Amino acid sequence: MTSTTSPSAAVDTAAVVESIADLVHENYVFPDAAHQLAALLRRRSAEGAYRTESAEELAAAVTADLRSVNGDLHLALHHHEVPAPPEQGAAVLAAMRRDFDTTLGGVPRVELLDGGVAVLEIGPKMFPLDWAAQPLTAALSLVAPARALILDLRRNTGGDPGTVAFVCAHLLDGRTHLNTMLSRQGEVAEQSWTPGYVPGARFGGSKPLYVLTSGKTFSAGEELAYDLQQLGRAEVVGESTRGGAHPRDGWTVHPNLELSVPVARAVNPVSGANWEGTGVRPDVPCDAETALDRALSLAVARLA
Repeated sequence: MTSTTSPSAAVDTAAVVESIADLVHENYVFPDAAHQLAALLRRRSAEGAYRTESAEELAAAVTADLRSVNGDLHLALHHHEVPAPPEQGAAVLAAMRRDFDTTLGGVPRVELLDGGVAVLEIGPKMFPLDWAAQPLTAALSLVAPARALILDLRRNTGGDPGTVAFVCAHLLDGRTHLNTMLSRQGEVAEQSWTPGYVPGARFGGSKPLYVLTSGKTFSAGEELAYDLQQLGRAEVVGESTRGGAHPRDGWTVHPNLELSVPVARAVNPVSGANWEGTGVRPDVPCDAETALDRALSLAVARLA
């Protein structure tokens, strides 16, 4: 049988690490930490810490150092078995597209449970809206008549904030401010609002809503849980999430390596903060494996 994976290209570690240091210094949302990280990477490179012919080993070593200053989980050097496109941001989209095509467009489960309670799983990503609008509209319209809804984000590891706003629009009444993104300079870079119109049916803003989380829920998956929790719209059931709140961009620094750097920070209009480092704290803490059963019992009791 012929392997479908491509061997990694040779790595000029000194050149790759220097380009990473430059990109972090120029783009990381926290300038002081950016300066520290660039200096750390250059010092570690000079000490020979990154001497390897393996792109995968280099990714692990650099990622550990990138996260050593402030623990930002969006700072990473990702290894891709399949050579990554060179355009900025394209590597992560190519990897996400492969997941999209094998997960029913990011809606792997829609089911009606006891008592008129529906469960909708969104994962493994909040895929870009121009891909995901059709499957999400179909799934959200299907569960709209349910008496209560359980939104399962336990396997959701991030994605597109625009898709978060699209999903929230189906679960709220009226246009709602969800988030403000601040730039490296502390200026407002972007605001996130739910769209006023959705193409399908709305579940609406009054029926019982529960959101399931796990220790794997990350980034845009966390934002969806956090936004709904802060608005008082949903009860979060499960485990504290991983704690990655900073939107990121990506640069291909080697055919098999993509650098991820946060370029803004999120501020929730209700809390005035975000979930960076702390994760989304559940309203009803329990093991992720039991979260669905716990949410279902809560929903049935509330409906009764």
